[in-house]
Amino acid sequence: MTYRYIGKSGLRVSPICMGTMTFGTQTPSQKEAFEIMDKAYEAGVNFYDTAELYPVPPTAKLAGITEEIVGKWLKTKPRESIILATKVAGAASGWYVPPVRHGLTAIDSFHIQRAVEGSLKRLKTDYIDLYQMHWPDTIVPIEESLKAFDKLVQEGKVRYIGTSNDTAYGTTKALMTSEAKGYARFESIQNNFSLLNRRFLDELAAVAKKEQISLLSYSPLAGGVLSGKYNQNADMQGRFSEYLQSPNKRQRVMAQRFMNDKTLASTQKYLKIAYDHEIHPVTLAIAWSKQFDFVASTIIGATNAVQLDASLAAMDLVLSDEILKACDAVHQEILYPMG
Repeated sequence: MTYRYIGKSGLRVSPICMGTMTFGTQTPSQKEAFEIMDKAYEAGVNFYDTAELYPVPPTAKLAGITEEIVGKWLKTKPRESIILATKVAGAASGWYVPPVRHGLTAIDSFHIQRAVEGSLKRLKTDYIDLYQMHWPDTIVPIEESLKAFDKLVQEGKVRYIGTSNDTAYGTTKALMTSEAKGYARFESIQNNFSLLNRRFLDELAAVAKKEQISLLSYSPLAGGVLSGKYNQNADMQGRFSEYLQSPNKRQRVMAQRFMNDKTLASTQKYLKIAYDHEIHPVTLAIAWSKQFDFVASTIIGATNAVQLDASLAAMDLVLSDEILKACDAVHQEILYPMG
């Protein structure tokens, strides 16, 4: 196992991170969630990611349940053997209103303080290793946000901070502000990154490498599309099949972005590469997403422990130049299938 540092921090994490957003919905029982986390832990995974909004899809009734499950599990392990990450919900100033704090969320000092207090209580711990902004606030100045995050670091409630779903401009602006003001800086950025979504390589990869801020890539399977399940069965009952029928416009748009003619055509070609090289498609996709020098860890998910086998097989797998070139050729043939 080769552990990697997150940014310039002292956090040394496994190349695979166990995501938990299904705990409480698609993984309905606490017993199943514990089995998933135990299996990951036994395989050497020391990095676990959650959020105050989880499980997904977020609802006012269920928000926070995932952290409660993770908190109960955390008590079964030596606390310092786990690198624990969670997130404060992003601002309600966009087209999505988080179902917490009565839909009035912002990345300001009040909401950051309330959010971390709630997370610490649900997680049953006195500190969070990596506290992340779930998505940026377009209204509150980043100076105010970073000042509030820095206060948490000074108080010892949080060791390091990170951003998520951010842009090259937003990330650079935050880093420059931290340097100018002497505030704790974002050590990580958690963004979507997969064979079907290479947008991070356009600009953000340069920022990550130049500024030594690590990518924590999420959705390496593009929401399960790269597993091939939708190619094998167009009527497959999965998250995006449900979202396509949703009355919620945001969910329909998301589903159409992940599951369309171009993503399915690309996936078919990636499936062939995997089969030609006798690699499970899931293993191929996850191995690809973690094989960049700016990636500290790739976040995986599972609804049951059996699903972890193919994902964990990517832990120490290094894809050959031949496979990487074949994957690049698919991208060149079908550019940016997710838009």
